[in-house]
Amino acid sequence: MSLRYLTAGETHGPQLTALIEGLPSNLQLDFEELNFQLHRRQKGYGRGRRMQIEKDTAQIVGGVRHGRTTGAPVAIVVANNDWKHWTSVMNIEPIEGGDEAKRRVHRPRPGHADLNGGLKYDLKDLRNVLERSSARETAARVAVGAMARQLLAAFGIKVAGQVIRIGDIEAPPNQLPADELARLTEESSVRVVDKETEARMEAYIDQIKADGDSIGGIVECVVEGVPVGLGSHVQWDRKLDSRIAGAVVSINAFKGCEIGIGFEAGILRGSQVHDPILYSEERGYHRASNNAGGFEGGMTTGEPIVVRGVMKPIPTLYKPLASVDIDTREPFTAQVERSDSCAVPAASVVMEHVVAWEVAKAFLEKFGGDSMEEIRRNYDGYLEQVRGY
Repeated sequence: MSLRYLTAGETHGPQLTALIEGLPSNLQLDFEELNFQLHRRQKGYGRGRRMQIEKDTAQIVGGVRHGRTTGAPVAIVVANNDWKHWTSVMNIEPIEGGDEAKRRVHRPRPGHADLNGGLKYDLKDLRNVLERSSARETAARVAVGAMARQLLAAFGIKVAGQVIRIGDIEAPPNQLPADELARLTEESSVRVVDKETEARMEAYIDQIKADGDSIGGIVECVVEGVPVGLGSHVQWDRKLDSRIAGAVVSINAFKGCEIGIGFEAGILRGSQVHDPILYSEERGYHRASNNAGGFEGGMTTGEPIVVRGVMKPIPTLYKPLASVDIDTREPFTAQVERSDSCAVPAASVVMEHVVAWEVAKAFLEKFGGDSMEEIRRNYDGYLEQVRGY
């Protein structure tokens, strides 16, 4: 069975809900680690007041017994603490009152889903769009990805992320191992390794906030310990790098993705881009470099997966851009909802988890079984096959 999930819930509703299908039985879960990953998403310099209200905790309400998955669908709930302030506005039952009581939104915000969603679903209250299109939904996706991350960890696969750039401030490059990268970035308010860069980024975000503006950036995810051969070259929709790229761009406000050196490959010669193949008794087949970011032909090479995503500035501005009122069709300034001046460090955490999910999904497609024990046998047998090639 293919690994898949669905999420439901609104940003000011009572909870976010995720349903995961396809996890094998007997996966030992670390509940503290699961909630640690949710906590990481809420950190980061430049976040708004919402992160002071919400203290995300995942409650598993199905598919797990005595600390282990059972093979049944896993249901996860993340409560919204801010719900108590929205119980009337977001009630599923009809309520009395006009637009003010219902907190109706009729001035679409540029850069959001408001207008497109209103037109598509014929909704005259754009709150029905913004409540679901909000990045609050990524809390559920981090919870889902954290489960996938624990599955990967059971087979020695590690995931880490870092911020590469915020606005025009770029962090010095590094090629740190995943464990060290995770440790150092967790100590940083903006998820960078270099402390001088951290201070510059903080000051830059402060200035952006003072200007009533927002700023985006570039984040990177690294996955170590991935075996060769996840994904496939035989059909377009089985290429793992393309699936990861699609998942990255599905994150709210993400507008692009690159694998390895990415767009730089368009300005270099082939001799500078492709990774020479080597062989040793200790490592077997491997690459002299990793410009391809761990992929050739849509399949993993056995080198670390390196993925970058670009996040646009958050479109909710405290100095709003021009818009058009859908009631009067007259020009107006867009309504302001609570927002962050910079959510790039948090977006780095989200990207880790959507990438982890896609890698775990491909892992189970390759080594799938109904239990962890069966998957382990399949995995060990495959590694033996590769070693003997």
